[in-house]
Amino acid sequence: MREPLATAELIAGKLIRETPFAYRLELARNHPWFDRMHFVDFGRTFGTGRAAMAYAWTRLTAAVEKTIQIQVEHNDACTIWLNGREVYSLGGERKLNLRRDERSFEMAHEFSAHLQPGANTLLVRSETAGGEWRILLQPPSDKGAVVNGATPPTIGLRGVANVDEKITTLTNWLVLGPFARGQRDLDNQLVRERQFVFGRMHAGLAGPVTWTIPKVEVLGGLIDPRPWGTNYHWNYHNGGTAWAMQLLAEATGRRQYADYASRFCDFHLEGIPFVEHQVKTLNAVESANHWIIDTPLLDFTLAPSLPFLHRLRVEKEFPNRPLYERWIARMIAYARREQIRLPGSGIYTRTTPVKFTTWADDLFMGIPFLMQAAAYAPDDDLRREFMDDAAGQTVAFNAQVWDEAAQLYMHARYSDRPVKLPHWSRCNGWAIWAMSEVLQQLPAEHRLYPAILRHFQAHAASLVRWQATDGFWFNVLDRLDSPKEVSGTAIFVMALARGVRQGWLSEAAYLPAVRRGWNALTSRIEADGTVHDICAGTMCTEDEEYYVQRPFYDDDTHGLFAVLFAAIEMDRLGKNKGRFLGGNGADSVPDPIAAGQHEAPALTSH
Repeated sequence: MREPLATAELIAGKLIRETPFAYRLELARNHPWFDRMHFVDFGRTFGTGRAAMAYAWTRLTAAVEKTIQIQVEHNDACTIWLNGREVYSLGGERKLNLRRDERSFEMAHEFSAHLQPGANTLLVRSETAGGEWRILLQPPSDKGAVVNGATPPTIGLRGVANVDEKITTLTNWLVLGPFARGQRDLDNQLVRERQFVFGRMHAGLAGPVTWTIPKVEVLGGLIDPRPWGTNYHWNYHNGGTAWAMQLLAEATGRRQYADYASRFCDFHLEGIPFVEHQVKTLNAVESANHWIIDTPLLDFTLAPSLPFLHRLRVEKEFPNRPLYERWIARMIAYARREQIRLPGSGIYTRTTPVKFTTWADDLFMGIPFLMQAAAYAPDDDLRREFMDDAAGQTVAFNAQVWDEAAQLYMHARYSDRPVKLPHWSRCNGWAIWAMSEVLQQLPAEHRLYPAILRHFQAHAASLVRWQATDGFWFNVLDRLDSPKEVSGTAIFVMALARGVRQGWLSEAAYLPAVRRGWNALTSRIEADGTVHDICAGTMCTEDEEYYVQRPFYDDDTHGLFAVLFAAIEMDRLGKNKGRFLGGNGADSVPDPIAAGQHEAPALTSH
């Protein structure tokens, strides 16, 4: 039986061996489906600084006749024809007005496009007064909702006569220009040409021009991305992994784990100008680590910033400290004034998938940061503000996502319709983890401390009822036919072990569950540090089968950092109790789930 820290070091060693913290040069990907943003950057191709006009041509191919909405954003004047019919036109001079939302961009203009079965030609005329020169198109965003709709149309040059297939892999567009602004003599000819015609020259602004392709960009991409991403791209679970490595360094005295966390933080802070260049100059809005650029979502702001705060608190001098301080100052301002909150409640909420959707996940995505910010705060007033906010939100979240009948958290609650969402394992983990962070630091005399402690205890009691006999928890906690899953199990082991160690939970009642859970986790960890059976990132929906059928991966950091925290808490608990807490889990306290005799809490229908 491996001791907890030895298990954690297997995982940490693999992370160090396999995480490069670097970019690789690659061609910008040419996406064939019209289910996201597509663009033509005339300025990158033809240059800026002078008034001009140009055309772009592509095809939308639909399996069946359909009408779709297309959002469009552009500078200055723009006209669009679909199958020779004008469907959009707007004159004048204007700047781009691309607005960043949580998981999408919103555009200022929109038009209807009636697609015939098969190929449909799309012709764009774009003008510039001399500044930036771009057009961007996309279907209306689903804002990250779980959508089970029809197949979107394809976009691009595949199947176009006399266009080499190699070109179709580089770009979805052909472009023609530049021309003098206001020149319209080509409109009728190009609109009539339902099929692309190559081999003609046209009188351009600086001489004869013909059809060509837009400038093809070379980008910095992630090295060896997996279905769930990499160990080092910008998100909360990789930031959480760095945070766990900092605590593992403190627990073991091994500097290499803290060095891993420092490399994660330095890589992202030093790389912001590069990522911003790719997103804002090269139009690569989905390029590597783009979420770090102005994304208004806790997953990409407060939660991944935890290792930055931790290093600032424990390490007084290091080379990049001013960068860290500026980043955390920005995140503190975001936490206090910018993150969207639920009206009348004050809790962190989202616009995804609808405005004022409250996610149980956001207990973890926001509350631990507030508690760490309180510890980092330079004065008592600011410290109290952060603690009061964290404690108040921890209590207020329950009015939105706590299912009183089930004594479990729903994944989320929509503001526009009263449906119950499933009791997903990991979201319940985020909630109890956040409560434990508050309880560890909040003064016991704080007015909300008793309420948070009572709720932590009620949640813990409910979770133990749903633990399987082998120590795991199911991916949907009260669906015993859903698969057993590692990340939720690890978070529950961490939280229950922390609760026993801190005296919030009875050792006699909860230590057996902790032991069974830890033994279950170690059964999914290989000698080389590989961790199996981690649920992929998950959106929210009332469809329970979506959660039951979610894919599982090896070494997804959603699970790795939870297992690292579980190991650290198991070690702390063992030292606190003066013994290692491994073993087979046999105990005088009866197993809360006897085989085939599970007594489930009463659940309202979904």
